Amino acid sequence: MNKQSYTFGDHIKFIIPSIIGIFLFMTPIKVDGGYTIPVGLLAGWIEDGLSNQLSLIMMIILVITAILTAIASFGGGHLFDKTPFFKKLFHVNTFWSITRILAAVLGIMTFFEIGPEAIWGDSTGGQLLNGLLHSLFSIFLFAGLFLPLLMNFGLMELFGTFTTLIMRPLFKLPGRSSIDSLASWIGDGTIGVLLTSKQYEDGFYTKREAAVIGTTFSVVSITFTLVVIEEVGLQHMFVPFYLTVLLAGFVAALIMPRIPPLSKKPDTYVDGSTELIDESIPEGHHVFSYGYEKAIKRSRKESSLYLFFKQGGENVLDMWMGVSSVVMAFGTVALIIAEYTPFFQWLGVPFIPILEWMQLPEAAEASQTILIGFADMFLPAVIGSSIDAEITRFVIAALSVTQLIYLSEVGGLLLGSKIPVNIKDLMIIFLLRTAITLPIIVIVAHILF
Repeated sequence: MNKQSYTFGDHIKFIIPSIIGIFLFMTPIKVDGGYTIPVGLLAGWIEDGLSNQLSLIMMIILVITAILTAIASFGGGHLFDKTPFFKKLFHVNTFWSITRILAAVLGIMTFFEIGPEAIWGDSTGGQLLNGLLHSLFSIFLFAGLFLPLLMNFGLMELFGTFTTLIMRPLFKLPGRSSIDSLASWIGDGTIGVLLTSKQYEDGFYTKREAAVIGTTFSVVSITFTLVVIEEVGLQHMFVPFYLTVLLAGFVAALIMPRIPPLSKKPDTYVDGSTELIDESIPEGHHVFSYGYEKAIKRSRKESSLYLFFKQGGENVLDMWMGVSSVVMAFGTVALIIAEYTPFFQWLGVPFIPILEWMQLPEAAEASQTILIGFADMFLPAVIGSSIDAEITRFVIAALSVTQLIYLSEVGGLLLGSKIPVNIKDLMIIFLLRTAITLPIIVIVAHILF
């Protein structure tokens, strides 16, 4: 196809949806207390408007998901043969069936406050059902519905062509992955996971690429890093804090794709093919002309408004029913262990001599926060806020953000998505990110303090 074959409609079909997608997912908007993106703003309105009903709604979604999964499991899956989407959603293996049933039980116990407070309390099940799942309901609603604007109208092809020369040599990733990381950075890590999972399912990422992007580039949003630094009372240092996070995260992004377990993931696509997508620029093209041509070709494939909203609706249901259960089950169990057992304190003991060698004050107290972030990213900041030494609070806050993998949100989302990672992978990745980023953060902290 040459430029002369583009019609006015072709240009409009690519440009208008892409501009709307960029606006919704990648345009920072200043709000009270920081910045968000339009999708986050819409989600906030829904969350505020339904705040009194969302715990009930999410509990019902968890229960319906468990019931339909049980029906599909015991019925052999053929009950949903006429609806392939629902068959794929509910006919899962035994492990995920048990996870969904556990999530429903925990959801009921938390909503009605049945059983031990350790299960439904504000710091465990209550934090998830009455807090995080409220956010996920609204974020998934709008992100899932409008995600095709980023994926289906050529924007990924255009950006991918531009950024291949950066992403491939530095991070061993296709150029289009830059969109995933940008959406996470400006908006929310959950959006990055959702986008990566859908791109993998659609055959644009290999197993290795999807695993790397989901665990390395679904970064914590600017807004949430501000919340973390405020929790440890160092908001006046936000700029050096965030620059430190970016530096440590960049180094981790360079190293992680090159070492196991991520480097060992197969470079095969979801359909089993192994021939990598060709990202080279053909003769007679420059970067923009080729990227634009690919974008036009992709947008031409979209022919129906009905299919657009059908895919968006399926995205929403997939996230509401497929992911929320994993977050509720794994997140609650992890938070119970963190809050009611000394497990993470024990795990932190080997870090005491390391932190002392790094000359961090109150090393014993700080050691308790090193691994507890695997349960929830906010826990290290909460525990670390009582430490007197500013340098130690700075290190704790920065480390909690760069560790990235925490079961109460991003980790749970990854496990619930189609991205090929398991709980063992996440634990190893979390430890490796800790080992890589901690020395960098400590060195910067000593320079600053």
